[in-house]
Amino acid sequence: MKNLSLRVPAMHCQHCVHTIKMELSDLNGVNAVNVNLDERQVDITFDAPVSEDDIRDLLREINYPAES
Repeated sequence: MKNLSLRVPAMHCQHCVHTIKMELSDLNGVNAVNVNLDERQVDITFDAPVSEDDIRDLLREINYPAES
């Protein structure tokens, strides 16, 4: 199991949090998604077949790109 913490500056409200949680949770291999709106931080626990690149690509696709 891998853990990934990403800063997502485009998050501004609970709707953003909900969207990110729902979309990431739908990826095959994502086990947990925790979001801290105040810090604009997303913590993801995942396994194969999903990768960090897949997670970053999805966030970019739904208009919540993570900082590099």
